[in-house]
Amino acid sequence: MCVTRDQRLILIIAILASFVAFLDGSVINVALPAIRDELGGGLSTQQWVVDAYLITLGSLILLAGSLSDVFGRIVILRIGLVAFGVVSLAIAVAPTAELVIVLRGVQGAAGALLVPSSLALIMSTFRGSAQAKAIGAWTAWTSAAFIVGPVVGGVFVDFLSWRLVFAINVLPIAVTLWMLVMLGHRDERTKNTRIDYLGAVLGIIGLGGPVFALIEQGNYGWGSPAVFVPLIVGLLSLVAFVLWQRRTPQPMLPLKLFRERNFSMGNIATIFIYGAMALGGFIVVVYLQEVAGYSATLAGLAFLPSSIGIILLSSFFGRLSGTYGPRLFMTVGPLLGGIGYLTFLTMQESVNYFTQVLPGVVLFSVGLSMTVAPLTSAILGAISARQAGIGSAVNNAVSRIAGLITIALIGVIVVGPLTVDNFHRAMIVTAALFFIGAFVSLVGIRNPVSTESNPSDAA
Repeated sequence: MCVTRDQRLILIIAILASFVAFLDGSVINVALPAIRDELGGGLSTQQWVVDAYLITLGSLILLAGSLSDVFGRIVILRIGLVAFGVVSLAIAVAPTAELVIVLRGVQGAAGALLVPSSLALIMSTFRGSAQAKAIGAWTAWTSAAFIVGPVVGGVFVDFLSWRLVFAINVLPIAVTLWMLVMLGHRDERTKNTRIDYLGAVLGIIGLGGPVFALIEQGNYGWGSPAVFVPLIVGLLSLVAFVLWQRRTPQPMLPLKLFRERNFSMGNIATIFIYGAMALGGFIVVVYLQEVAGYSATLAGLAFLPSSIGIILLSSFFGRLSGTYGPRLFMTVGPLLGGIGYLTFLTMQESVNYFTQVLPGVVLFSVGLSMTVAPLTSAILGAISARQAGIGSAVNNAVSRIAGLITIALIGVIVVGPLTVDNFHRAMIVTAALFFIGAFVSLVGIRNPVSTESNPSDAA
Protein backbone atom coordinates (compact mmCIF):
# COMPACT_ATOMS: atom_id res chain seq x y z
CA MET A 1 0.00 0.00 0.00
CA CYS A 2 1.39 3.37 -1.02
CA VAL A 3 1.69 5.92 1.77
CA THR A 4 0.44 9.38 0.82
CA ARG A 5 2.12 12.67 1.67
CA ASP A 6 -0.44 13.46 4.37
CA GLN A 7 -0.09 10.01 5.93
CA ARG A 8 3.69 10.37 6.02
CA LEU A 9 3.41 13.82 7.62
CA ILE A 10 0.92 12.60 10.22
CA LEU A 11 3.15 9.67 11.18
CA ILE A 12 6.18 11.94 11.61
CA ILE A 13 4.11 14.47 13.59
CA ALA A 14 2.76 11.72 15.85
CA ILE A 15 6.23 10.29 16.46
CA LEU A 16 7.84 13.69 17.14
CA ALA A 17 5.08 14.86 19.49
CA SER A 18 5.12 11.67 21.57
CA PHE A 19 8.91 11.39 21.38
CA VAL A 20 9.26 14.81 23.04
CA ALA A 21 7.01 13.76 25.92
CA PHE A 22 8.73 10.42 26.50
CA LEU A 23 12.23 11.79 25.94
CA ASP A 24 11.75 14.30 28.73
CA GLY A 25 10.76 11.51 31.08
CA SER A 26 14.12 9.79 30.61
CA VAL A 27 16.52 12.63 29.86
CA ILE A 28 16.13 13.89 33.42
CA ASN A 29 17.96 10.94 35.01
CA VAL A 30 21.48 12.04 34.10
CA ALA A 31 20.74 15.64 35.10
CA LEU A 32 19.67 14.79 38.65
CA PRO A 33 23.14 14.94 40.27
CA ALA A 34 23.85 18.28 38.56
CA ILE A 35 20.48 19.67 39.70
CA ARG A 36 21.22 18.52 43.25
CA ASP A 37 24.68 20.11 43.22
CA GLU A 38 23.35 23.48 42.02
CA LEU A 39 19.94 23.70 43.67
CA GLY A 40 20.35 21.36 46.66
CA GLY A 41 18.09 18.56 47.91
CA GLY A 42 18.62 14.86 48.59
CA LEU A 43 17.29 11.64 47.10
CA SER A 44 13.69 12.61 47.90
CA THR A 45 14.05 15.83 45.89
CA GLN A 46 15.54 13.89 42.97
CA GLN A 47 12.63 11.46 43.09
CA TRP A 48 10.12 14.29 43.01
CA VAL A 49 11.80 15.90 40.01
CA VAL A 50 11.09 12.63 38.19
CA ASP A 51 7.75 11.76 39.75
CA ALA A 52 6.12 15.19 39.47
CA TYR A 53 6.30 14.74 35.70
CA LEU A 54 5.14 11.14 35.74
CA ILE A 55 2.23 11.80 38.12
CA THR A 56 0.58 14.39 35.88
CA LEU A 57 1.51 12.61 32.65
CA GLY A 58 0.16 9.25 33.79
CA SER A 59 -2.95 10.50 35.57
CA LEU A 60 -4.05 13.00 32.91
CA ILE A 61 -3.39 10.98 29.76
CA LEU A 62 -6.89 9.46 29.73
CA LEU A 63 -8.53 12.82 30.37
CA ALA A 64 -6.45 14.21 27.53
CA GLY A 65 -7.99 11.60 25.26
CA SER A 66 -11.43 12.96 26.16
CA LEU A 67 -10.28 16.51 25.49
CA SER A 68 -9.02 15.37 22.10
CA ASP A 69 -12.46 13.99 21.23
CA VAL A 70 -14.32 17.08 22.45
CA PHE A 71 -12.13 19.86 21.10
CA GLY A 72 -10.31 18.13 18.25
CA ARG A 73 -6.98 16.31 18.00
CA ILE A 74 -5.06 19.01 16.17
CA VAL A 75 -6.19 21.71 18.61
CA ILE A 76 -5.16 19.67 21.66
CA LEU A 77 -1.89 18.66 20.01
CA ARG A 78 -1.02 22.30 19.31
CA ILE A 79 -1.89 23.36 22.86
CA GLY A 80 0.22 20.53 24.27
CA LEU A 81 3.22 21.37 22.11
CA VAL A 82 3.16 25.09 22.89
CA ALA A 83 2.64 24.51 26.62
CA PHE A 84 5.39 21.90 26.73
CA GLY A 85 7.84 24.25 25.05
CA VAL A 86 7.03 27.23 27.28
CA VAL A 87 7.28 25.21 30.50
CA SER A 88 10.54 23.60 29.33
CA LEU A 89 12.09 27.05 28.94
CA ALA A 90 10.78 28.02 32.39
CA ILE A 91 12.48 24.97 33.95
CA ALA A 92 15.72 25.92 32.20
CA VAL A 93 15.84 29.17 34.19
CA ALA A 94 14.22 27.98 37.46
CA PRO A 95 16.20 29.24 40.49
CA THR A 96 15.11 26.63 43.07
CA ALA A 97 14.56 22.87 43.24
CA GLU A 98 11.01 23.42 44.50
CA LEU A 99 10.12 25.46 41.42
CA VAL A 100 11.68 22.81 39.17
CA ILE A 101 9.41 20.19 40.78
CA VAL A 102 6.29 22.32 40.32
CA LEU A 103 7.14 23.11 36.70
CA ARG A 104 7.88 19.45 36.01
CA GLY A 105 4.33 18.68 37.11
CA VAL A 106 2.98 21.27 34.69
CA GLN A 107 5.24 19.88 31.98
CA GLY A 108 3.81 16.41 32.55
CA ALA A 109 0.29 17.80 32.13
CA ALA A 110 1.32 19.29 28.78
CA GLY A 111 2.94 15.99 27.81
CA ALA A 112 -0.32 14.17 28.55
CA LEU A 113 -1.99 16.22 25.82
CA LEU A 114 0.50 14.98 23.23
CA VAL A 115 0.31 11.19 23.42
CA PRO A 116 -3.41 10.35 22.97
CA SER A 117 -3.82 13.00 20.27
CA SER A 118 -0.87 11.56 18.39
CA LEU A 119 -2.23 8.03 18.58
CA ALA A 120 -5.71 9.18 17.58
CA LEU A 121 -4.26 10.80 14.45
CA ILE A 122 -2.56 7.54 13.49
CA MET A 123 -5.65 5.43 14.14
CA SER A 124 -7.90 7.71 12.08
CA THR A 125 -5.44 8.11 9.19
CA PHE A 126 -4.14 4.58 8.58
CA ARG A 127 -6.07 1.40 7.86
CA GLY A 128 -5.22 -2.30 7.67
CA SER A 129 -1.56 -3.28 7.37
CA ALA A 130 -0.51 0.38 6.99
CA GLN A 131 -2.02 1.08 10.41
CA ALA A 132 -0.09 -1.81 11.94
CA LYS A 133 3.17 -0.57 10.43
CA ALA A 134 2.48 2.97 11.65
CA ILE A 135 1.81 1.73 15.18
CA GLY A 136 5.02 -0.30 15.03
CA ALA A 137 7.05 2.74 13.96
CA TRP A 138 5.45 4.89 16.66
CA THR A 139 6.14 2.23 19.30
CA ALA A 140 9.77 1.75 18.28
CA TRP A 141 10.69 5.42 18.25
CA THR A 142 8.82 6.41 21.40
CA SER A 143 10.29 3.44 23.29
CA ALA A 144 13.75 4.41 22.05
CA ALA A 145 13.21 7.81 23.65
CA PHE A 146 13.67 6.20 27.06
CA ILE A 147 17.18 5.16 26.08
CA VAL A 148 18.20 8.11 23.90
CA GLY A 149 17.33 10.57 26.69
CA PRO A 150 20.27 9.78 28.99
CA VAL A 151 22.72 10.08 26.08
CA VAL A 152 21.49 13.50 25.00
CA GLY A 153 21.18 14.67 28.58
CA GLY A 154 24.66 13.49 29.49
CA VAL A 155 26.32 15.48 26.72
CA PHE A 156 24.52 18.67 27.76
CA VAL A 157 25.23 18.18 31.47
CA ASP A 158 28.94 17.59 30.94
CA PHE A 159 29.75 20.10 28.23
CA LEU A 160 27.11 22.83 28.64
CA SER A 161 24.53 22.89 31.44
CA TRP A 162 21.79 20.70 32.86
CA ARG A 163 19.41 23.57 32.13
CA LEU A 164 19.85 23.10 28.40
CA VAL A 165 18.53 19.54 28.80
CA PHE A 166 15.10 21.17 28.92
CA ALA A 167 15.74 23.94 26.42
CA ILE A 168 16.50 21.42 23.65
CA ASN A 169 12.79 20.56 23.54
CA VAL A 170 12.13 23.79 21.68
CA LEU A 171 13.67 22.58 18.40
CA PRO A 172 11.61 19.39 17.85
CA ILE A 173 8.49 21.21 19.09
CA ALA A 174 9.03 24.00 16.57
CA VAL A 175 9.52 21.44 13.78
CA THR A 176 6.33 19.60 14.77
CA LEU A 177 4.29 22.82 14.85
CA TRP A 178 5.62 23.77 11.41
CA MET A 179 4.69 20.33 10.06
CA LEU A 180 1.15 20.76 11.43
CA VAL A 181 0.88 23.97 9.44
CA MET A 182 2.19 22.18 6.33
CA LEU A 183 -0.33 19.39 6.86
CA GLY A 184 -3.35 21.67 6.86
CA HIS A 185 -5.38 18.89 8.45
CA ARG A 186 -8.95 19.68 9.58
CA ASP A 187 -10.04 18.61 13.04
CA GLU A 188 -12.42 15.72 13.56
CA ARG A 189 -14.52 15.90 16.71
CA THR A 190 -16.66 13.19 18.22
CA LYS A 191 -20.23 14.36 18.70
CA ASN A 192 -22.19 14.01 21.93
CA THR A 193 -19.13 13.50 24.12
CA ARG A 194 -18.28 15.10 27.43
CA ILE A 195 -15.32 15.22 29.75
CA ASP A 196 -15.32 12.98 32.82
CA TYR A 197 -14.17 15.66 35.26
CA LEU A 198 -15.02 13.68 38.40
CA GLY A 199 -13.14 10.67 37.09
CA ALA A 200 -10.12 12.84 36.33
CA VAL A 201 -10.09 14.34 39.85
CA LEU A 202 -10.47 10.95 41.53
CA GLY A 203 -7.74 9.49 39.34
CA ILE A 204 -5.28 12.26 40.10
CA ILE A 205 -5.88 12.06 43.87
CA GLY A 206 -5.81 8.28 43.73
CA LEU A 207 -2.40 8.29 42.09
CA GLY A 208 -0.87 11.31 43.78
CA GLY A 209 -1.71 10.37 47.36
CA PRO A 210 -0.06 6.91 47.47
CA VAL A 211 2.94 8.09 45.46
CA PHE A 212 3.47 11.04 47.81
CA ALA A 213 3.29 8.64 50.75
CA LEU A 214 5.81 6.24 49.19
CA ILE A 215 8.29 9.03 48.51
CA GLU A 216 7.97 10.82 51.87
CA GLN A 217 7.76 7.77 54.14
CA GLY A 218 11.56 7.69 54.15
CA ASN A 219 11.59 11.19 55.65
CA TYR A 220 8.64 11.03 58.06
CA GLY A 221 7.86 7.32 58.58
CA TRP A 222 4.60 5.47 57.97
CA GLY A 223 3.14 6.66 61.28
CA SER A 224 3.25 10.32 60.33
CA PRO A 225 -0.06 11.97 59.31
CA ALA A 226 1.86 13.55 56.41
CA VAL A 227 2.28 10.02 55.06
CA PHE A 228 -0.69 7.88 56.09
CA VAL A 229 -3.36 10.53 55.39
CA PRO A 230 -2.41 10.97 51.70
CA LEU A 231 -2.05 7.19 51.44
CA ILE A 232 -5.54 6.48 52.80
CA VAL A 233 -7.20 9.32 50.88
CA GLY A 234 -5.48 8.18 47.70
CA LEU A 235 -6.52 4.54 48.07
CA LEU A 236 -10.12 5.54 48.81
CA SER A 237 -10.06 7.78 45.74
CA LEU A 238 -8.88 4.86 43.60
CA VAL A 239 -11.80 2.76 44.84
CA ALA A 240 -14.18 5.63 44.15
CA PHE A 241 -12.63 6.05 40.70
CA VAL A 242 -13.37 2.44 39.76
CA LEU A 243 -16.91 2.64 41.12
CA TRP A 244 -17.55 5.88 39.22
CA GLN A 245 -16.17 4.45 35.99
CA ARG A 246 -18.63 1.57 36.31
CA ARG A 247 -21.69 3.79 36.60
CA THR A 248 -20.98 6.93 34.54
CA PRO A 249 -22.33 6.77 30.95
CA GLN A 250 -19.14 8.21 29.45
CA PRO A 251 -16.24 6.97 31.60
CA MET A 252 -12.71 8.23 31.26
CA LEU A 253 -11.58 4.59 31.47
CA PRO A 254 -14.09 2.09 29.98
CA LEU A 255 -13.68 -0.91 32.28
CA LYS A 256 -15.20 -3.27 29.72
CA LEU A 257 -11.91 -3.18 27.83
CA PHE A 258 -10.37 -5.30 30.57
CA ARG A 259 -12.77 -8.16 29.83
CA GLU A 260 -10.52 -8.96 26.86
CA ARG A 261 -7.87 -11.37 28.15
CA ASN A 262 -4.90 -10.15 26.13
CA PHE A 263 -5.76 -6.53 26.88
CA SER A 264 -5.96 -7.05 30.63
CA MET A 265 -3.01 -9.47 30.91
CA GLY A 266 -0.95 -7.36 28.52
CA ASN A 267 -1.44 -4.32 30.72
CA ILE A 268 -0.56 -6.32 33.83
CA ALA A 269 2.65 -7.41 32.11
CA THR A 270 3.24 -3.77 31.17
CA ILE A 271 3.14 -2.77 34.84
CA PHE A 272 6.06 -5.04 35.71
CA ILE A 273 8.08 -4.63 32.51
CA TYR A 274 7.91 -0.84 32.31
CA GLY A 275 8.24 -0.53 36.06
CA ALA A 276 11.48 -2.48 35.81
CA MET A 277 12.71 -0.30 32.95
CA ALA A 278 12.09 2.91 34.92
CA LEU A 279 13.64 1.62 38.15
CA GLY A 280 16.69 0.04 36.52
CA GLY A 281 17.40 2.97 34.22
CA PHE A 282 17.14 5.48 37.08
CA ILE A 283 19.40 3.58 39.49
CA VAL A 284 22.09 2.52 37.01
CA VAL A 285 22.58 6.00 35.53
CA VAL A 286 22.72 7.66 38.97
CA TYR A 287 25.03 4.93 40.35
CA LEU A 288 27.50 5.23 37.49
CA GLN A 289 27.81 8.95 38.22
CA GLU A 290 27.63 9.16 42.01
CA VAL A 291 29.50 5.99 42.98
CA ALA A 292 31.53 4.82 39.98
CA GLY A 293 32.58 8.36 39.05
CA TYR A 294 31.38 8.32 35.44
CA SER A 295 30.66 11.63 33.75
CA ALA A 296 27.07 12.36 32.83
CA THR A 297 27.91 11.77 29.16
CA LEU A 298 29.46 8.34 29.76
CA ALA A 299 26.63 7.33 32.08
CA GLY A 300 24.13 8.30 29.41
CA LEU A 301 26.06 6.47 26.69
CA ALA A 302 26.02 3.29 28.79
CA PHE A 303 22.60 2.33 27.40
CA LEU A 304 23.16 3.56 23.84
CA PRO A 305 23.23 -0.02 22.43
CA SER A 306 19.66 -0.44 23.69
CA SER A 307 18.35 2.50 21.68
CA ILE A 308 20.12 1.25 18.58
CA GLY A 309 18.81 -2.27 19.15
CA ILE A 310 15.17 -1.33 19.53
CA ILE A 311 15.24 0.87 16.43
CA LEU A 312 16.85 -1.86 14.33
CA LEU A 313 15.14 -4.95 15.76
CA SER A 314 11.65 -3.82 16.79
CA SER A 315 10.09 -4.21 13.34
CA PHE A 316 11.84 -7.58 12.90
CA PHE A 317 10.39 -9.02 16.10
CA GLY A 318 7.06 -7.39 15.28
CA ARG A 319 6.90 -9.37 12.03
CA LEU A 320 7.84 -12.59 13.84
CA SER A 321 5.15 -11.88 16.40
CA GLY A 322 2.65 -11.49 13.58
CA THR A 323 3.62 -14.94 12.32
CA TYR A 324 4.02 -16.89 15.56
CA GLY A 325 1.97 -14.79 17.99
CA PRO A 326 3.16 -12.43 20.76
CA ARG A 327 3.25 -14.89 23.68
CA LEU A 328 6.72 -16.36 23.06
CA PHE A 329 8.38 -12.97 22.57
CA MET A 330 6.63 -11.36 25.53
CA THR A 331 7.96 -14.22 27.67
CA VAL A 332 11.55 -14.53 26.42
CA GLY A 333 12.12 -10.77 26.04
CA PRO A 334 11.59 -9.82 29.71
CA LEU A 335 13.59 -12.88 30.79
CA LEU A 336 16.58 -11.61 28.80
CA GLY A 337 16.08 -8.12 30.23
CA GLY A 338 16.06 -9.46 33.78
CA ILE A 339 19.18 -11.57 33.19
CA GLY A 340 20.86 -8.49 31.77
CA TYR A 341 20.22 -6.57 34.98
CA LEU A 342 21.47 -9.47 37.10
CA THR A 343 24.84 -9.18 35.36
CA PHE A 344 25.13 -5.69 36.92
CA LEU A 345 25.61 -7.41 40.28
CA THR A 346 29.30 -7.64 39.33
CA MET A 347 29.60 -3.85 39.68
CA GLN A 348 31.50 -2.51 42.67
CA GLU A 349 32.68 1.04 43.39
CA SER A 350 35.04 0.76 40.43
CA VAL A 351 33.18 -0.18 37.25
CA ASN A 352 34.66 -1.46 33.98
CA TYR A 353 32.13 -0.67 31.27
CA PHE A 354 33.13 -3.36 28.78
CA THR A 355 33.16 -6.27 31.23
CA GLN A 356 30.58 -5.22 33.83
CA VAL A 357 28.08 -3.04 31.98
CA LEU A 358 28.07 -3.76 28.25
CA PRO A 359 27.15 -7.50 28.43
CA GLY A 360 24.06 -6.71 30.51
CA VAL A 361 23.12 -3.79 28.25
CA VAL A 362 23.29 -6.04 25.18
CA LEU A 363 21.05 -8.67 26.81
CA PHE A 364 18.63 -5.95 27.89
CA SER A 365 18.68 -4.46 24.39
CA VAL A 366 17.70 -7.74 22.71
CA GLY A 367 15.08 -8.45 25.38
CA LEU A 368 13.51 -5.01 25.07
CA SER A 369 13.47 -5.19 21.26
CA MET A 370 11.81 -8.59 21.50
CA THR A 371 9.14 -7.31 23.90
CA VAL A 372 7.84 -3.89 22.83
CA ALA A 373 6.19 -4.50 19.43
CA PRO A 374 4.62 -7.88 20.42
CA LEU A 375 3.31 -6.28 23.62
CA THR A 376 1.62 -3.53 21.61
CA SER A 377 0.30 -6.10 19.15
CA ALA A 378 -1.21 -8.24 21.90
CA ILE A 379 -2.97 -5.30 23.55
CA LEU A 380 -4.28 -3.52 20.45
CA GLY A 381 -5.10 -6.80 18.72
CA ALA A 382 -7.43 -7.76 21.57
CA ILE A 383 -9.85 -4.87 20.98
CA SER A 384 -11.72 -3.45 18.00
CA ALA A 385 -10.26 -0.79 15.72
CA ARG A 386 -12.81 1.68 17.08
CA GLN A 387 -11.38 1.17 20.58
CA ALA A 388 -7.72 1.25 19.53
CA GLY A 389 -7.25 4.90 20.47
CA ILE A 390 -8.45 4.54 24.06
CA GLY A 391 -6.71 1.18 24.29
CA SER A 392 -3.39 2.78 23.35
CA ALA A 393 -3.99 5.60 25.81
CA VAL A 394 -4.72 3.10 28.59
CA ASN A 395 -1.55 1.15 27.90
CA ASN A 396 0.57 4.29 27.81
CA ALA A 397 -1.01 5.47 31.06
CA VAL A 398 -0.26 2.10 32.66
CA SER A 399 3.38 2.19 31.55
CA ARG A 400 3.87 5.75 32.85
CA ILE A 401 2.17 4.94 36.16
CA ALA A 402 4.29 1.81 36.53
CA GLY A 403 7.44 3.90 36.19
CA LEU A 404 6.05 6.44 38.63
CA ILE A 405 5.40 3.80 41.29
CA THR A 406 8.79 2.09 41.00
CA ILE A 407 10.62 5.41 41.17
CA ALA A 408 8.57 6.27 44.24
CA LEU A 409 9.57 2.95 45.82
CA ILE A 410 13.28 3.74 45.55
CA GLY A 411 13.21 5.13 49.09
CA VAL A 412 12.01 1.71 50.29
CA ILE A 413 14.48 -0.29 48.18
CA VAL A 414 17.51 1.97 48.71
CA VAL A 415 17.77 2.64 52.44
CA GLY A 416 20.07 5.59 53.03
CA PRO A 417 22.72 6.73 50.54
CA LEU A 418 23.30 4.85 47.29
CA THR A 419 25.97 2.26 48.13
CA VAL A 420 27.14 -0.90 46.39
CA ASP A 421 24.87 -3.07 48.55
CA ASN A 422 21.85 -0.83 47.92
CA PHE A 423 22.60 -0.83 44.20
CA HIS A 424 22.74 -4.62 44.13
CA ARG A 425 19.42 -4.78 45.97
CA ALA A 426 17.86 -2.49 43.36
CA MET A 427 19.22 -4.66 40.54
CA ILE A 428 17.67 -7.78 42.08
CA VAL A 429 14.30 -6.02 42.40
CA THR A 430 14.56 -4.81 38.78
CA ALA A 431 15.31 -8.32 37.53
CA ALA A 432 12.47 -9.74 39.62
CA LEU A 433 10.02 -7.29 38.03
CA PHE A 434 11.14 -8.37 34.56
CA PHE A 435 10.75 -12.04 35.50
CA ILE A 436 7.25 -11.45 36.86
CA GLY A 437 6.37 -9.69 33.59
CA ALA A 438 7.62 -12.73 31.68
CA PHE A 439 5.57 -15.09 33.87
CA VAL A 440 2.40 -13.02 33.41
CA SER A 441 2.93 -13.13 29.66
CA LEU A 442 3.52 -16.88 29.67
CA VAL A 443 0.38 -17.79 31.60
CA GLY A 444 -1.85 -14.91 30.55
CA ILE A 445 -1.28 -14.08 26.87
CA ARG A 446 -3.04 -16.09 24.18
CA ASN A 447 -1.89 -16.12 20.58
CA PRO A 448 -4.60 -15.07 18.10
CA VAL A 449 -6.15 -17.88 16.11
CA SER A 450 -5.49 -16.02 12.89
CA THR A 451 -3.04 -13.12 13.12
CA GLU A 452 -3.39 -12.30 9.43
CA SER A 453 -7.01 -11.22 9.86
CA ASN A 454 -6.18 -8.67 12.54
CA PRO A 455 -4.41 -5.57 11.26
CA SER A 456 -3.47 -4.43 14.73
CA ASP A 457 -1.18 -7.31 15.42
CA ALA A 458 2.36 -6.39 14.62
CA ALA A 459 4.25 -3.88 12.63
